[in-house]
Amino acid sequence: MKNRFRNPIMLLLFLTLSVISFAQKGPILVVDADKPISKIQPTLWGIFFEDINFAADGGIYAELVKNRSFEFTNPKEGWVFEGAFMSDSPVLILNRGEENINNPRIAQVTINGKTCITNEGFRGMGIRQDNEYRFSLLASLKSGQIKVSVKLIGSDGSEIGSTFINPADKSWKKYESIIKATKTDSKASLKLCFEGDGRVQIDMVSLFPVNTWKNRSNGLRADIVQKLADLKPGFIRFPGGCIVEGRDLAKRYQWKYTIGNLEERKLIINRWNDENARATPDYFQSFGLGFYEYFQLAEDIGAEPLPILNCGMACQFNTAELVPLEQLDSFIEDALDLIEFANGAATTPWGKIRAGMGHPESFNMKYLGIGNEQWGPQYFERYALFEKALKEKHPEIMLVSSAGPMPSGPMFDQAGKELRKYNPALVDEHFYNTTQWFFNNATRYDNYERNSYKIFAGEYAARNGMQGGKGEIKSTWEAALAEAALMTGIERNADVVYMASYAPLLANTEAFQWSPNLIWFDNLKTFGTPSYYVQKMFSTNKGTELLRITKDGKALTGDDGLYATVCRDENTKEIIMKLVNKNAQATKVDIRINSKEKGATTAKRIVMQSDDLTLNNSIDKPESIIPVEDEFKTGRGIWSLPLKAYSLTILRLRQN
Repeated sequence: MKNRFRNPIMLLLFLTLSVISFAQKGPILVVDADKPISKIQPTLWGIFFEDINFAADGGIYAELVKNRSFEFTNPKEGWVFEGAFMSDSPVLILNRGEENINNPRIAQVTINGKTCITNEGFRGMGIRQDNEYRFSLLASLKSGQIKVSVKLIGSDGSEIGSTFINPADKSWKKYESIIKATKTDSKASLKLCFEGDGRVQIDMVSLFPVNTWKNRSNGLRADIVQKLADLKPGFIRFPGGCIVEGRDLAKRYQWKYTIGNLEERKLIINRWNDENARATPDYFQSFGLGFYEYFQLAEDIGAEPLPILNCGMACQFNTAELVPLEQLDSFIEDALDLIEFANGAATTPWGKIRAGMGHPESFNMKYLGIGNEQWGPQYFERYALFEKALKEKHPEIMLVSSAGPMPSGPMFDQAGKELRKYNPALVDEHFYNTTQWFFNNATRYDNYERNSYKIFAGEYAARNGMQGGKGEIKSTWEAALAEAALMTGIERNADVVYMASYAPLLANTEAFQWSPNLIWFDNLKTFGTPSYYVQKMFSTNKGTELLRITKDGKALTGDDGLYATVCRDENTKEIIMKLVNKNAQATKVDIRINSKEKGATTAKRIVMQSDDLTLNNSIDKPESIIPVEDEFKTGRGIWSLPLKAYSLTILRLRQN
């Protein structure tokens, strides 16, 4: 020391630089890699599907014809009929009543010459050049000879594809033909022109792209399903949501109406049909996407099916209509029959129906939700009756109960107290709140009871202070970053939280009642919001075992703007770190991995970041903010990790 710093100025400079160097060191984060805390459920990150925002008809369900069976309240909704009006029209709507109670209405066309009808689709029809479309209808020729020309009409009025059919039988028969499109148009329509002399009755007028998900004839929109599959969800909850309840019990979701032949599925008005919302009164459920298709979708994307059933209560925010307890047996029977439909042998009554639809094997359903978002003593006494009957006959099924619509308060506290009297496998909690609430609640599950029921965080989304309901599309980076902070707390408490899902899932840019949403689409395109990519970063980097990460012996829960969680994937032998920096400044942390394994000195790094918290994605700019991947050198011992301002960073470190 004496030889190196004979000059006092040099000594002072050395000490100053040493202090600066020491000050620039980041906090040391310690990962205990050889001491897993708990297992992480394969179901931790999943998806919640509800037919809101035209998510089913006009969305993921690929049918392009609106009101295909003339069963809307206004049977001509979606259609334009040429010719005279009312009783003088060549096209009349007939109601067959008891002859077909689930699908009573048909259209009757009587002509001597030519008349045309046009269907507008769901805010138009998305047609792609050179793609093929499967047209079909049911027809009964009552007299004469009639030819039906089938045309795709572009938004400019030009013909962009055509075919024809010749109804020939007096009995009802399905006719099909393929149309190849000559032009791309997001606002096309379908025009049927009847020529000849005679009378024909038609029903179930349909137009599907041939290129559906897995090319199924009654299929789903491939681009939207791919967005879901890319999340690699652990479960899919269906069919909702408030539509399970209905505004009143007559309009509740009844799964038995949604299976079997399409023409026998009973259409109902959608719970989200609201003349004060963007959807306007043309929002119905055709149930072309029914329970069989939901189970099939879950199987396709490797997710556990989680159906939710009505518990004898209509939406408590609307009529709050109740089924008397002594009349609840039919609702409980629906639950028992659903278990048989999903899991029963093909020789059982409901298993036979499933097999007849094309799936003789069991869907292996493990979870069943009783009620959606109910609360109060009426719910608890009804849940108790469901649980008693279902546990007696099917103890293998894990039941999900409701904690109500609020994340705290007297209603929430009462649910926790009452449900401990029973034995639900999971309790469903919902929270829509401000971004600050999400940042503040990363510790929400830290002090939950470890030996009680487990949690299903079934609906959550940060709102940027925005209320649900119609309004601008606001799914910003700030909201997604806040959700990521909360999600570190969910994963850090994986011994308590077994399932979690953002909601709502899907929204049509021209017909939505709620915002924000995870995925948006129009007739041709789709895009993921910043929240979508945060969900994807967590769900595709889930891991199998939770590890402890601490700073000064404490979890990172946002006190200094940093949130973190770490897990290990036993399948890939990797440590997976997730770190959120909500600060406006970049920072650096030092990492020490305590492990008997040396591990590799490089890692896969995935970063999502923007200095603009208002940034979002859109139809025209679908990738304004998305995760970016690269390779990161970690070194051994203690090594430094830079964290950008307003960022979510994931590292995957391979162990030997």
